[in-house]
Amino acid sequence: MTGPHSPPASTLKPRSKGPLAGLIVIDLTRVLAGPYCTMMLADLGARVIKVEMPGIGDDARHIGPFISNADGLPSSGYFFSINRSKESIALNLKDAADRAVFERLLLDADVLAENFTPGTMDRFGYGWEALSSRFPRLVLASISGFGQTGPYRELPAYDMVVQAMGGVMSLTGEEGGPPTRVGVSIGDIAAGTHAVIGVQAALIERARTGRGKHVDISMLDTQISLLENALVRYQVEQVVPGPIGSRHPSITPFGVFKSKVGHLIIAAGNDRKFRDLCDVLQMRDVKADPRFLSNSSRCEHHRALAARIEEALATRTAEEWLPILTQAGIPSGPMNDIAGVLRDPQLNARDMFVSLEAPGGMVLKTAACPIRFAGEQFANYRPAPELDADRNALLQELGLV
Repeated sequence: MTGPHSPPASTLKPRSKGPLAGLIVIDLTRVLAGPYCTMMLADLGARVIKVEMPGIGDDARHIGPFISNADGLPSSGYFFSINRSKESIALNLKDAADRAVFERLLLDADVLAENFTPGTMDRFGYGWEALSSRFPRLVLASISGFGQTGPYRELPAYDMVVQAMGGVMSLTGEEGGPPTRVGVSIGDIAAGTHAVIGVQAALIERARTGRGKHVDISMLDTQISLLENALVRYQVEQVVPGPIGSRHPSITPFGVFKSKVGHLIIAAGNDRKFRDLCDVLQMRDVKADPRFLSNSSRCEHHRALAARIEEALATRTAEEWLPILTQAGIPSGPMNDIAGVLRDPQLNARDMFVSLEAPGGMVLKTAACPIRFAGEQFANYRPAPELDADRNALLQELGLV
C-alpha cells in the first residue's frame, strides 16, 4: 500500500552501504564543481550514474595529467581524481532514443545534478518546472558560475573568475605583491561542497513533504561565503583589506616562520599561548615588552615580533623545533609540500588516501572523503569509469534491451 508521498516502484538498484544508501543520483555535470559534488554523494553511499556526451564525455577527460591506458591511449588523471565510484553512460540529449533512456533514468532518480549555464536545461526541455511536474520527488541541483538569477546568470565562469570577482584573490598573496590565485580551485570546490549540503537539506525536506526542490548554487556566492571576517573588517575599519602573506589579520603570532633550516607554522592564538611560546623560545624580554602584551598590540607590531621569533628559531631546524613546540602545547606544524602530505603519519592513520587502479594498471592515491562516522568502516571506493563503460549493464537493469 502506498501513501501520497510514496516513491514510485524502482528498477535501478541503489547501493546498500553508507548513510546515503538508497539514493540514486543522475549526474550531468562536468569538469570540477559538479563532479566534486556527485563524488561526495557517491562517497557517502549514493549510487551515481554519470551521463556524458557520446564520443567526448566530460570535458575533464581531456585535461592532464595523462596516464596511458591498456590500449596505450591517454587517459586523464584529472578526471580520475574526481569521478570515483560512479557509472558512465553516454547519451545525446538531442537524440530522441537517448532522451527516452535519460527519462527512464530520471523515473528512478532522487537527485539530478547539472552545471550547465542557466537556460541550457530549459532548452533541452528539462528545466525545473518541466522536471518537477513529471518527477515531483526529484531534487535538481544546479551549479553555475553566477546562479539561476541576476544580471550575470548566463555568463560563463571558471574558478579563477569567481576567485577574482568574489574578493578572494584580493586577500591572497604577499603584501604589495600581484594578485594571486588560491593554489587549489577553491571556487569549484566550495560550490561543489555547498551543493552537497543543499542536496541533503532538500532530501530531508522531501521526507516531510514528498516533493523535491531546485537547489541553486552559484560559484560566486560561495566565494562570498568564504570571506570570513573581511566584510566586517572593511566596514568597521574603513580600510579595504589586502593581501598580507601567511599571517592572520587579527591574531598574532599566527603564520609561517623561518628557522635555521626550513619553515614551520606557529599559531599562538591567545595571550597564554603567546607567553608559553616566549618561554619555549627563551624570549623573556619579548614576553615583558609592552608592545606585545595584548593581541591587538601584537598585531600592530607584527613585523617587530616576527623578527624576534625568527631570530630565536634560527638556532634550530624546523624538524628540531616542532617536537619542542608540540610538547609545550604550542599549536604548530610542518610546512608540508605534497610529497610530505602523502607521507604524513596522521593522514595515513586516518586513511585519508585511497589507492585505486587507474587505466593501464597504474595505482594512484587520491584524497579520501573527509567525512567520517565513529566506529564505522568507510566507503567502498571504485575507480572512475571509462566513457560509456556501464551502458549495457544499465540498459539491461532498466529492461531496455
